Amino acid sequence: MTDTPFFDRLRADAAGPWSRYIRHPFVLALGDGSLPAPKFRNFLVQDYLFLIQYARAYVLLAYKLDRPEDMRAALATADVLLTGEMPLHVRYCAGWGLDEAQMRAAPASLEMIAYTRYVLELGQAGDALDLMVALAPCIAGYAEIGAMLNAGLRPDNPYADWVAAYAGPEYNQSVAATMAMLERLAVTRGGAARYDALLNIFVQATECEAAFWETGWRAGAKAS
Repeated sequence: MTDTPFFDRLRADAAGPWSRYIRHPFVLALGDGSLPAPKFRNFLVQDYLFLIQYARAYVLLAYKLDRPEDMRAALATADVLLTGEMPLHVRYCAGWGLDEAQMRAAPASLEMIAYTRYVLELGQAGDALDLMVALAPCIAGYAEIGAMLNAGLRPDNPYADWVAAYAGPEYNQSVAATMAMLERLAVTRGGAARYDALLNIFVQATECEAAFWETGWRAGAKAS
């Protein structure tokens, strides 16, 4: 292993896909407040459906881990998703007259299905490190996006609450715990020897994130 943190190495070697994800036009429009509300609503509904599956992936990760403290950290992240992120989505959509039951009943986009099936099937077939690498672009990327957008956020930005949630301490504590776990797994599960295969997983998951933004960006005036 090198002195460079494992996640930082993955991020650097996936620089192109990572930039397309972090600096997608949808993200930049969120940051300057110019994103049309119907596009954001469509994204929130799809992301609500995504978070259900993403939380399941963290529960699966807990099953695949050995250390009780890591199992607790994985379950704590699932709890943040279920009790922190998802209610934020519900509160936003309630302002448009859309309740949680309607969000849950909305048809899932092909991009959402492809992304979540990729992560869950990889988690079933692989070990904890495989799954952790597939999960990392989402949790770490949203923290990076939150920090980036928060740095120049105007008080009248209609998406300020969304940005603040991903720039805030609770979310970032979960990110820090996840990144620490990834570093430990990279050492104990042979990350250096498996690096090329793990990088392929990381790139695929990052491309799925960019495609997820693209779904929201393409959405028309009528939300899901």
